[in-house]
Parts: sequence; C-alpha cells; structure tokens
Amino acid sequence: MNPAGKTGKTRGLVTAAFLAAVLTASKYALDGLPNIELVSLLIILYTLEYPKLVFPAVYTYLLVYGLLNGFGLWWFPQLYIWAILIGLAHLARNNDSVLLWALLSGVFGLCYGALYAVAHAFVAGPAGGIAYWITGIPFDLLHGAGNFAVCLLLFVPLRKCLQRVKRAGGSG
Repeated sequence: MNPAGKTGKTRGLVTAAFLAAVLTASKYALDGLPNIELVSLLIILYTLEYPKLVFPAVYTYLLVYGLLNGFGLWWFPQLYIWAILIGLAHLARNNDSVLLWALLSGVFGLCYGALYAVAHAFVAGPAGGIAYWITGIPFDLLHGAGNFAVCLLLFVPLRKCLQRVKRAGGSG
C-alpha cells in the first residue's frame, strides 16, 4: 500500500474517532436536561458531511457509551435506532431546507420511544412493548420538541463548522 493510502486511512480513523468523541461529549453535556440532546442533529450532519465516516463514528460512540454506562438491555436498541436516522438522513441528503431537517429530527425524537419499544417487546412481550411505549409518550413529546428546536437553531452553524473542519483536512 502506498503511503498516501495509509495517510488517508489514518486520517479517516482519526476523524471518525473525533466525531464519536463529539457525540459522547454532547451526550454527557446535556444529560441533565430531559430528552434534550444534540446526538440526533449531529448524526444527521455527519450523514450529510461525512457519509463514509458516519457509521464508524456512531458505532464508536455507542461502544464508548456502553463502556461508560454498562451494556444493559437499554443499549442494544440503539444499534438499529441510529441506523434508521442515518438512513432517513441519507434519503433526504439533497434537501437544503432547515425546516425539513428540523422536522425529521423532531419526528425522529417523537418516534424514538416507539422504535425502542420494538426491542422491549422481544424481552417483555408485545403487551410489555406497548406499555413501555405508552408510558414513555410524555418523554417522546419532549424529545421531539427538543430535537426540532435544537435542529432549527443549530443546523446551519454546526453544518458550517463541520464543512470548515472538512476543508481544513478532515476526511469525508
């Protein structure tokens, strides 16, 4: 392998690790707020700006988050939930409307509990999954509203920041 190829792979690994670190730091920074988070917005932005690194970054984040908090049953649904958001963002990647991205992020937050309840149903049965989802609806409403507001306010400045980082040498 040529040296340029190694440099490119190394740069990609370092960039993915940095993106994962930002996800982790943002999660802990806002942990005290009820269902207000930057992770959804950052994953959308990573999908748009770093499409080749979004999966390594997100799954590194999940690994670190599990190592720091334990790999309980709560952890496993995130393996598919974030992949769904990546897929939805990828499908809408050609859209420049901040309102669309805020709606996507908000609806995703609103649906997070239902997506999580699917895995819960495998453990507690269908009735347990439905009960889990219904009891979590107030949190899902906060999650959806928080995601919508955060995305509406921060989508443009954070995207510009990521674009600057990418131009300065981050791989994409």
